[in-house]
Amino acid sequence: MILVIDVGTTGLRAALMRPDASLGTVEYRPNNPDSPFPGLVEFDAARMAELVLDAATAALDQADHPHIEGVGIASQRASTVVWERSTGRPIGPALGWQDLRTVGECLALKAEHGLSMAPNQSATKLAWLLANAAAGRDPSDLCFGTVDSWVAWTLSEGALHITDHTNAAVTGLYSIETGGWNTGVCELLGIDPVMLPTIVDSSGIVGGATAIPGAPPIAGIAGDQQASLAGQGCTQPGMAKITFGTGGMLDLCTGPQRPLATDRSQNGTFPIVAWTIDGVETWATEAIMLSAGTNIEWLRDDMGLIDSAAESHEVAGQCDSTDGVVYVPALLGLGTPRWDYGARGALLGVTRGTNRSHVVRAVLEGVAHRGADLVEAAQADSGSTIPALRIDGGMSRNPTFVQALANASARRVEVSPVVEATTVGAGFLAGVATGRWSDLDDAATAWVPHSVVEPTGSLDREMWNRALERTVSWIPELSALDF
Repeated sequence: MILVIDVGTTGLRAALMRPDASLGTVEYRPNNPDSPFPGLVEFDAARMAELVLDAATAALDQADHPHIEGVGIASQRASTVVWERSTGRPIGPALGWQDLRTVGECLALKAEHGLSMAPNQSATKLAWLLANAAAGRDPSDLCFGTVDSWVAWTLSEGALHITDHTNAAVTGLYSIETGGWNTGVCELLGIDPVMLPTIVDSSGIVGGATAIPGAPPIAGIAGDQQASLAGQGCTQPGMAKITFGTGGMLDLCTGPQRPLATDRSQNGTFPIVAWTIDGVETWATEAIMLSAGTNIEWLRDDMGLIDSAAESHEVAGQCDSTDGVVYVPALLGLGTPRWDYGARGALLGVTRGTNRSHVVRAVLEGVAHRGADLVEAAQADSGSTIPALRIDGGMSRNPTFVQALANASARRVEVSPVVEATTVGAGFLAGVATGRWSDLDDAATAWVPHSVVEPTGSLDREMWNRALERTVSWIPELSALDF
């Protein structure tokens, strides 16, 4: 089997992948970040390391210590950990990717140096930690890493200080020209390159996981969205997936051609490294909606219109249409194609006859419309045509939503056999390195959809765009922010 360590924002899992790519034993450990003040997101890296080893050991014990041919790592991206090389102890709290304490620094970098840097990237988080938790320390005794680096260090008992290109490329410290660290940006931010991890292929044996029985080789590493792209078999240009979790992420495989720049494109998408194998990069285009499943949580926890996320399907099914009600899911602002942090959610077209089922259906259709927005933007920026969508994440198990997505995007939707395809993708990458599959295309043949949904009608995209325009620039001060 292949052991996969999959570390998300609110929890982590250790899973065993069988030879047919199905998942066997899965051990989950919740690990919510802390938010000591609004906009600050921190987590205890030492506790995360303990939970990784605990979950891995439990998975192996439950499966009666199977032979593990390789270890794959999938992780949340851009979260930032700094630890002592000599002791392995973190120097302070790790900063989650959602942490916004460096918004001011990002705005200053753009105004003073013309450098586009977003606060969710690692670069300014690392600079903040060095200034506030490591002042006066010897840089040669400090290690910086994203979560994948920290997990690899933990599993190898300090023998490996590495990251892969998918994680390195979203830190803000990566050079697409060289495929390595950008020394100019490091110098500007006061970061000594000696503390940066070695960048390795996403698929390849890099060392032993000596902290677990048998010391199997670490053979695959990828950021969560890239792992999901691989895990849903989207290995050829034009193939795309959307993960509908708390937010929504579309990733479109574009192939080996290197982009000219890593800045946000005209239609609000970003080029990312999808994976590297044998030193060859495969690239992708990424589009983002800031809130997807968050809207279902809002219906449940704040509005009290449903008792569970699953009930949204049943309630929405009590009406055939929204009867003209449109919901714009901009609870945290908009992402692709229009990055407007000051936009806010809206419920429009409400009449005296509007009832609970209309509102719940409108929320599901609103997220579906945003999914169609991502498809249109990714196609426009990449020049590719997306013939069908593959989807995973919690909302992928909601039949009403999946049908709405097919209708809004006018595309076939193929639902992942597992809710979290990140785990499968990390297993694919490790399996290619250990010889289970000859390449990722070979691994992709193991992917079989849970269900396939064809469009049965269309949603009113013109009305949707009119509603969308009414939500922008609601808070002008936030709308003026541009990273």
